[in-house]
Amino acid sequence: MEGGNGPDLQLQQLPLATAAVSVLPHEDPYSYKENLIGALLAIFGHLVISIALNLQKYSHIRLAGSKDPRAYFRTKTWWCGLFFLLLGELGVFSSYAFAPLSLIVPLSAVSVIASAIIGIIFIKEKWKPKDFLRRYVLSFVGCGLTVVGTYLLITFGPNSHEMMTGDNITKHLVSWPFLLYMLVEIILFCLLLYFYKRKNANYIVVILLLVALLGSMTVVTVKAIAGMIVVSIQGSLQLGYPIFYIMLVCMVATAVFQARFLTQASQLYDSSQIASIGYILSTATAITAGATFYLDFTGEDVLHICMFALGCLIAFLGVVLITRNKKKSIPFEPYISMDAMPGMQNVHDKGITVQPDLKASFSYGALENNDSMAEIYTPATLPIVQEEHGSKGISALPYRVLEHSKKE
Repeated sequence: MEGGNGPDLQLQQLPLATAAVSVLPHEDPYSYKENLIGALLAIFGHLVISIALNLQKYSHIRLAGSKDPRAYFRTKTWWCGLFFLLLGELGVFSSYAFAPLSLIVPLSAVSVIASAIIGIIFIKEKWKPKDFLRRYVLSFVGCGLTVVGTYLLITFGPNSHEMMTGDNITKHLVSWPFLLYMLVEIILFCLLLYFYKRKNANYIVVILLLVALLGSMTVVTVKAIAGMIVVSIQGSLQLGYPIFYIMLVCMVATAVFQARFLTQASQLYDSSQIASIGYILSTATAITAGATFYLDFTGEDVLHICMFALGCLIAFLGVVLITRNKKKSIPFEPYISMDAMPGMQNVHDKGITVQPDLKASFSYGALENNDSMAEIYTPATLPIVQEEHGSKGISALPYRVLEHSKKE
């Protein structure tokens, strides 16, 4: 009897243990397999996205002088880039359904590595070996550090796996750790938005921190939607839960506001600064959101957490080194420089261009004395025009023409 009651008791306690603990142990090979699948999908997606963006950029550069602003719609390169962009986004989206959120988000550094390699391979200028090494040594070191950090992230990343059902997501949404995190995030977001809008605090950290706070909610909702879609495909339909549509609306709203703040940041600061600072802030906030909402690090030992943090720091350093060596784009100047006009002589005062010399054959916009100028350059006087005013035909005084002396 005792031998028969033992298995029955274990079968009765199994659902309770499964419901209470959502983190699978590290000894489970299936969880490692899911982590690997999610990491590979994320790496593939970010790599394809980087190639797609460079293809579209190449198409825009080739048609920069075209009169038709939408000429790139008729090029195969741009449409090929759009196809690869959608494919990459699909890969990144599906990766959230397999691996924990804290593991997928830092892997966006792959796109930075790919962009750096593509920029080095397809560079147009010819450099000497010494100049090439001096110019790209930081990029090579940054790529190496980012690869090492990515390896540590995949190896020591969180190993928590949970069925993304509507009931589980609802429980996480009303849990006190996430509610406390949301309260702190809302207060911080409102303060930053106040300083940004009212106090004109257009600092890059302020703008990108707003983007990061919105992005943490975006990735939380993306993982929920992707997980519920995968569970629905496996046979348990989850699209009837209201939480699915709530997450969908939050995902779209936060993504739209992210794009607006990123557009404003790109108008004020260099793209390399946005890439490095934005990656660090977005990764830190997203990992915090994943740890509070999905409890990614529950059951992890101290060694794995420390090695995962070390991988993040190494990846951060690598991205900073890669983006720091990028050339700053020179904005287009819609005017003709004086030194580009033939016959013009520039006057320099301690390296600062003042005005072209008036002793040349022609000058434009100069603010010097006209004593040395020929008479042909003196301003012409207006002709005297007499007008009759009044009904009696009395001639009014003509307009007085002021003759300016050279001293005046």
